[in-house]
Amino acid sequence: MAVSLMPKHALVKSFAKLSEVVEVPDLIRVQLDSFHWFQEEGLKKLFEEISPIQDYTGTRLELYFSDYEFREPDHSIEECLERGMTYSSPLHVLVRLVAKGTGEIKQQELFFGDFPLMTDKGTFIISGAERVVVSQLTRFPGVYFTLEKDTVGKRELCLAKLVAERGAWLDFDTSSRDVISVKVNGKRKIPVTTLLRAIGFGSDDALLALFQDVDDAPDHSFIRSTIERDPLIRSKAEALVDVYRKLSSGEPPSLDSAQTLLKNFLFNPRRYSLGEVGRYKLNKKLGGNVPKDYLGLKPEDIVQIVCHIILINNGKETPDDIDHLGNRRARTVGFLIQNQFRIGLFHLERAIKERMSILGPEATPSALINIRPIVASMRDFFGRSQLSQFMDQTNPLAELTHKRRLSATGPGGLSRRRAGFEVRDVHHSHYGRICPIETPEGPNIGLIGTLATYASINKYGCVETPYRRVIHEVPNAVSELLGRAIREDIVDHEGCLIAKSGTLVTEEVAQKLASLPAQTIKVVPFVSSQVAYLTADEEDQYAIAEAKVPLNERSEFTEEKIEVKKGSKYFKESADKIDFMDVSPKQIFSVAAALIPFLEHDDANRALMGSNMQRQAVPLLRPRAPLVATGMEREVAKYSGQVIFAPEDGVVTSATSSQIVIEDERGKDHVCGLTKFVRTNQGTCINQYPVVNKGDRVRKGQVLVNSTAIDDGGLALGQNVICAFMSWRGYNFEDAIIISERLVKDDTYTSIHIEKYQIEARDTKLGPEEITRDIPNVSEESLSDLDEQGIIRIGAEVSAGDILVGKITPKGEIELSAEEKLLRAIFGEKVREVKDSSLKVSPGGWGRVIDTRVFSRDKHDELSAGVNKIVRVWVAQKRKISVGDKVSGRHGNKGVISIIVPEEDMPFLPDGTPVDIILNPLGVPSRMNIGQVLEAHLGWAAHVLGFRALNPVFDGADAVAIEDALARAWIAWEAGAVSLNSEKSIAANQEKIKTWLAQHGFTAEEIMDEKYRGRAKRASLCLWLEGLGMNVRDLCDEDLEQMAKRFYEERRLYPPIFGKIELRDGRTGESFDQPITIGNVYMMKLLHLVEDKAHARSTGPYSLITQQPLGGKAQFGGQRFGEMEVWALEGYGAAHMLQEMLTVKSDDVMGRAKAYEAIIKGEDIYQLGVPESCKVLFMELRSLGFAVELLNEDEEKINLFAEVKPKFKARL
Repeated sequence: MAVSLMPKHALVKSFAKLSEVVEVPDLIRVQLDSFHWFQEEGLKKLFEEISPIQDYTGTRLELYFSDYEFREPDHSIEECLERGMTYSSPLHVLVRLVAKGTGEIKQQELFFGDFPLMTDKGTFIISGAERVVVSQLTRFPGVYFTLEKDTVGKRELCLAKLVAERGAWLDFDTSSRDVISVKVNGKRKIPVTTLLRAIGFGSDDALLALFQDVDDAPDHSFIRSTIERDPLIRSKAEALVDVYRKLSSGEPPSLDSAQTLLKNFLFNPRRYSLGEVGRYKLNKKLGGNVPKDYLGLKPEDIVQIVCHIILINNGKETPDDIDHLGNRRARTVGFLIQNQFRIGLFHLERAIKERMSILGPEATPSALINIRPIVASMRDFFGRSQLSQFMDQTNPLAELTHKRRLSATGPGGLSRRRAGFEVRDVHHSHYGRICPIETPEGPNIGLIGTLATYASINKYGCVETPYRRVIHEVPNAVSELLGRAIREDIVDHEGCLIAKSGTLVTEEVAQKLASLPAQTIKVVPFVSSQVAYLTADEEDQYAIAEAKVPLNERSEFTEEKIEVKKGSKYFKESADKIDFMDVSPKQIFSVAAALIPFLEHDDANRALMGSNMQRQAVPLLRPRAPLVATGMEREVAKYSGQVIFAPEDGVVTSATSSQIVIEDERGKDHVCGLTKFVRTNQGTCINQYPVVNKGDRVRKGQVLVNSTAIDDGGLALGQNVICAFMSWRGYNFEDAIIISERLVKDDTYTSIHIEKYQIEARDTKLGPEEITRDIPNVSEESLSDLDEQGIIRIGAEVSAGDILVGKITPKGEIELSAEEKLLRAIFGEKVREVKDSSLKVSPGGWGRVIDTRVFSRDKHDELSAGVNKIVRVWVAQKRKISVGDKVSGRHGNKGVISIIVPEEDMPFLPDGTPVDIILNPLGVPSRMNIGQVLEAHLGWAAHVLGFRALNPVFDGADAVAIEDALARAWIAWEAGAVSLNSEKSIAANQEKIKTWLAQHGFTAEEIMDEKYRGRAKRASLCLWLEGLGMNVRDLCDEDLEQMAKRFYEERRLYPPIFGKIELRDGRTGESFDQPITIGNVYMMKLLHLVEDKAHARSTGPYSLITQQPLGGKAQFGGQRFGEMEVWALEGYGAAHMLQEMLTVKSDDVMGRAKAYEAIIKGEDIYQLGVPESCKVLFMELRSLGFAVELLNEDEEKINLFAEVKPKFKARL
């Protein structure tokens, strides 16, 4: 077990048994590399693809796009975020126009719009908001063969789909009568022989000869059956006309138009492309030899597909597994932008061709090109595409996970309604590529995934994962052979033995072997440090061992048979047949799942909730690193972009809240600016603060600042709290959670939330709106915090309904004429009719104003048309934890706070320490997330002994290590050597433990050293049993454990390794009836805060149609009194209350106005009218042609619609 000393003097103990062979890669490289590819290559390919653009005749003008350049952005990232602008770079393209008649060449550099740029963090800033473009999982271009059961003959028949990167899709199917048909782009079915005739295989004999080697089954003749299906078509011309009729509706067919149509559909490179990967996949699948740089379709491709269909129908070939990751590719941000840019370019091409036909040879490139289609297509993609998403910035993990997300939905992808179980399920090819745990719980389950920790995406869009190569033979060189074990006897040319099998190669033996002519020498297989990245279909060919397989000091396998996987099969194999080995146990999981300690002991459903809820954790005011961590926390912080590392070795010359200055060894200053109280997309707060002081010497890469949810350079989403697993007065029924008032008083779970308010002053028909302090009918008290411009001062405390920005809007029916406007401008204005349209704090809102910004036309700020001024106000809230807030651990153990108990009433430990949180023990067995109990045990030991535990997933502490840790904690407790967290106290405590153990006849070095497994457990059991009067020193470990268990079963006394402690009731001081599991657990406060959900309404807005109150907090709506609530009142016979609910409290317009008046005057409410919904029903019946009359008890008509006079009367 490795021990190291971290900053803050917190001792870190790693329980990992494996060392890191491969470092965790750059976690946002997927985004950055893809966008860089688009800038360097993707855009270049597009311009090459579309050039040249010719006029419709092809004889007058040609336009070429030759070179392009992204210029420096006009505004910085900070400016764009502050002003609500798009962070973009001007794109300039060099365009060449050639006049064919004269040979004249005109060349111009044209502006092609502002192109959104990716920031260093892998995000885009669009209209002031950070957005992420999510990678999309789609099928690779190529051909896919599947089998489907025929309902008639109960045979399995082959279907095939030819997927193009661009252009028509071909769907082939086989009928029960052995007829093979094809659909082009989902249109009408065509017999495949008709299509083959149309592309050049005209006669029956030619068709039969083409497939004679494959269509040879005695029972089924597919080609002959298909020919007989359409006996009227026997030539190429007839076939072309038939294809034309089925693909095109409208004009009567001609041979030329039919040929043109078919060519455009399938064989025109401009309209049809398989792409590089599609061509590679098609050649690989069909064994074709079409050149890999030919991206279109060839007639022989279609022939090969039909051959393959026949072979599968005859059982000679196997169908494809369409859910295999080898058949799916990740379309990353660069590829998605390239596709969208292509759409814009095609629209531009059409517009250019039209202009070429209008303009003469004197035309210039600028006269032909209008960039609107390109600007519109890019705006549409970043603003409206399903894959361009508002970034989840709740905390650094949420941000990082969003950038690594893979979505199977979106344009060209699957829809939630049509996606079946198979496509959503975990597949063996996901191993090390897509996390089997992290996916949403709702309708998107399985359709949205996350890249595994070590996964990367190659240039073709294949998801790859790294493996360590197993070496079976090495080059015959001294340096390579030294220290290796020979696998078989080696003799020289005379037959003399040089090295026996199993011999370790020394310098002498290596020299002898080097003299042999053999180029390589077979050695005992060993795992090298060479790493190979494999795609899913490549991996299926190899036997791969897991990362935890034991190796000796020479990295050779120690077991005869090793557990391996090959494709979807798992079995044991000898070392000489193993090809690769996993790089790490955590390579299967995503970053969020790899943050869960003891993940291997949690049910997968709860692990899924745990990984998802970590992304919802609210950054706290004082974040604390977890006592039980996995080691991934530092990696997440590093790639979140929120931690600043020292750029060079040097000395800190200045460290303030806003910047840190480091002077390197060459005397150069490096200035690092800090982010202070910035609002995120989700309303949480980013605030960086320095962890170094002036005069400190720092090394390159050292952490300089902590940030939101980051402590000591590692992710810190919650707090370490002392937890008891017990029930307490029924308050933790159904997963409810009880917390101590200490957590409220000490601001343990306090978080900062920032709300942004914005108001615009516009030009209206009646005159301009004005931002002012002079607001009619508003008291001076309400204006006290506004400055002379009418904007609230920074630092003011505000609550619901308070004015943030004063604004008045002209009111009146008459629009001023130009003359009146002129007279008013000359002679000044009389008292105008204005209304108060000020910006106010929303209902339920409160806080302190932390910033204001004013943008106006006078200052030359960029504003929308008709807007003269924009004022933005930021209000911060400091929210303490409260009853109703959602709290969760990392194991899916979530709950809502039911009560906050005074410290003195909480159960307390023998030393008087009250517990912080009480969880229901019934929440553990049924949920099967035992990881939380193991975390509590190890956390308790870490808390008592003063260390931080690193417990990587599938490579952490086992039962013996946890029992040893609990035993040491008990010994420290008994010795009075409890913690901690400073270097002096650790040293003093260790001395106390040493002395106490020596007094009891034990050696502290053995007991407290992790190398001696089980010693601490034995010592603690001996000391505990001796305290109960037993003589146990001579017993073996097994007997010792049996005796401890017997004491537990017979006398309900808990051994120290059980992790249970006798607690006392804070209210009575009496002990509870049995010891209770106590631990230190890591709990997070989630974004589902009760303050955002609690809502009340007395009066408010109503729906225009039904006149019923609106619903929801956002609309300041009411609570719906629905059908079941009406039944409840009917059940009690509460007639008056029921009438009130359905009339004045809902949609009786006149009645509610009179009721309000009566309440103000202190009178009784007696006049209830007819609900508006009743009137709506009458009107709907009238719209159907019925005349409806309402009669009272005396058969007198009641006229609800005095203004509506029906032409005829009927009674319903």
